[in-house]
Amino acid sequence: MMDVLATATDGLRTWAPSWARLLFLILTAFILRTIYSITLGPLSRYPGPWYARSSDMVYRFLTASGNLLPWLQAQHDKYGPVVRVGPDRLSYIDPQAWKDIYTARGPKANPKDPGMYTEMDISGHPSILTEPSDTEHARVRHIFSHAFSPKALKAQEPLFTKYVDQLVHNISTSSSSIFDAVRLYNFTTFDIMADLTFGESLGMLQTSKYTTWVSNIFSSLRLLALSTLWRESPLLNSIYTALEPPFVHRESTAHHQHSVDRVNRRLQQPVDRPDGNVDIWTRVLSQPDGRGLTPEQMHSNAAIFMMAGTETTATLLSGVTYHLLRNPDKLGRLAEEIRGAFPSDTKENFTLEALQKLKYLSAVLNEGLRLYPPVPSPLWRVAPREGNEICGDYVPEGTRVAVTAYAASRSDVNFRDAEEFVPERWLGEEDKYASDKREVVQPFSVGARNCLGQSLAWHEMRLILAKVVWNFDMELVEGSERWDEQKCFVLWSKGPLLVKMVPRLEGAVTAGTAA
Repeated sequence: MMDVLATATDGLRTWAPSWARLLFLILTAFILRTIYSITLGPLSRYPGPWYARSSDMVYRFLTASGNLLPWLQAQHDKYGPVVRVGPDRLSYIDPQAWKDIYTARGPKANPKDPGMYTEMDISGHPSILTEPSDTEHARVRHIFSHAFSPKALKAQEPLFTKYVDQLVHNISTSSSSIFDAVRLYNFTTFDIMADLTFGESLGMLQTSKYTTWVSNIFSSLRLLALSTLWRESPLLNSIYTALEPPFVHRESTAHHQHSVDRVNRRLQQPVDRPDGNVDIWTRVLSQPDGRGLTPEQMHSNAAIFMMAGTETTATLLSGVTYHLLRNPDKLGRLAEEIRGAFPSDTKENFTLEALQKLKYLSAVLNEGLRLYPPVPSPLWRVAPREGNEICGDYVPEGTRVAVTAYAASRSDVNFRDAEEFVPERWLGEEDKYASDKREVVQPFSVGARNCLGQSLAWHEMRLILAKVVWNFDMELVEGSERWDEQKCFVLWSKGPLLVKMVPRLEGAVTAGTAA
């Protein structure tokens, strides 16, 4: 036994120095690489905190913890309009960056960062959001554009009105006057988009409850943010894959199958719906090129529509409602405009064309999109072969670049009173806001891959907010005064927004803290 221990000890003495030397070499290589990245690398001339320039783990941990946005804002406040926030990441808040990053075409195009977007393809088949090929993306986008055209939107107007009227009815007939506005808006936008995408509602306005499928959408966002910790590391990704709890894959599969089943059920029905309503497939499949979609493309894009056309719209409406209630003078002016424009709450009054004419309503929504962008996180692109020029400076190949909407909108460089809710800045009424760089607010992105459904979203936002403000006097309930202090896991992690809503009274509109 003693001989065995002695042999083992001798072996350890022989092995330890080699192990120590290997560790020393690895540590030395890491230090030299870090020094090179900070001082001599191709991005070394871009400003940023040294600890972020040396390792991408800083960015990943901040994303996973939900604390990325205030950190990015602080870095831009300190370092300026372009900041190096990772070894290969540049964040911008200059309006010109939107054009340089997202509208470039051909060999100068900056493709989407696959590390960010491939995680969104639950089915394994790319959607219009994640399709890497510009040619295929353009083909699929053209097919779906039939469903989001001005003509289609006008035909879909009765469907929108039906669900918004249901929202108003639910509030009016409730035994309580206290509501969570976040839930109300989510119920409405998900029911609308489900009818447009699946040909049937999810029934959440009827039950006042989230379906399991919708709840899983919200929970998946946190997992998507958390996955930034490992998804770009082959070793960590392999470890996670090996240890991934079975329920994660099971729920992901069930979520996708839910979309597949509902889309298939809609496709088995006539293109022209018996109820007379017009949905996405009514418009798409009635066109000759609509049959060019594969079943997989129909399924994957339906799933994306159910995310992109729901949560983001409800988020914007929640944020706007909060800021209106925190600024009673703005709410009063909006109510005066809406109630003065429409003598009664009828579909003949609240039309697409009539709502577009309400200038202060549009200004309120634009200011909400600025101060509380529904998609606040950077949408990363990658500089192409031979690099690119962004905001007048060369960016080498492989560099990840993005506009950080949250930081851009709250920068004193871009806006006066940047942290204040001031819809008037969009109307040109006050000279002190004339120098605001309003073009930096691009909530639907720009270029060939901007949001296909932005016209639909604008009508939905105008209609829902206008109907709520026309019908109800509102107050912010005590406890929701700091509702906007939120973490962000890809999208905002919103708590309840408690609002007192009572049928409108003739006279002043009030906002503040309800008793």
